[in-house]
Amino acid sequence: MLNSPNTAPEQGPRHVAIIMDGNGRWAQARGRPRLFGHHAGARRVREVVEACPKLGVKYLTVFAFSTENWKRTQAEVAGLMSLFRRYITKETRTLKENGIRVRFIGDRVRLDSKLTALMDTLEEETKDNDLVHLTVALNYGGRDEVARATKRLARDVAEGRLRAEDVDEETLPKYLDTHVLPDPDLVIRTSGEARISNFLLWQSAYAEYEFIDTLWPDFTAAELERLCRSYGSRDRRFGAVSA
Repeated sequence: MLNSPNTAPEQGPRHVAIIMDGNGRWAQARGRPRLFGHHAGARRVREVVEACPKLGVKYLTVFAFSTENWKRTQAEVAGLMSLFRRYITKETRTLKENGIRVRFIGDRVRLDSKLTALMDTLEEETKDNDLVHLTVALNYGGRDEVARATKRLARDVAEGRLRAEDVDEETLPKYLDTHVLPDPDLVIRTSGEARISNFLLWQSAYAEYEFIDTLWPDFTAAELERLCRSYGSRDRRFGAVSA
């Protein structure tokens, strides 16, 4: 069983979201195919999840596959889908026993039925866990999520379940994939890229960002701890002025 968060920084982030970038470059730097890097990156997820309780991180959201990633080669996409199926099959028992609740966000329509069945099973198997809430963004895009949410909202208005005049900034989040999750406090992007790549656009309006040079397969629990402690020293005013 994972340790309880009894040594967490007092004001560290409760929800950390990570854009896990750099797998392909990590592999190519070693003369290996890009999929070798993706496999290394998948193994890194376990270390980061295991570090969360000690750091007081209750929610961890990772960007695994974007709606734009379908533009990659057919071989790489097929390899990634196989990796996702293998990872879920291999990790389900460990995640369940270690108190990790898993959710998936994103549009499942384009994913194959074997993968979505495994996703459904993992969510069901871990639904009673509460130590760490791991959310995996799979075939996810922030704009796509908002578009899908808006369609559901518009349908409710058209069918009389919601009045148009009652729609405000508190309404749309109830229709997002993340409606049961708190907004992220800290968003980390690895690999030296300084962009958010369509990730949690609505939810990250007031998140703190860290863009680091480390490639994802080299990202460690120690680096996560450093970033969480750095977050704890920031003055977050949410538009107000400090006294």
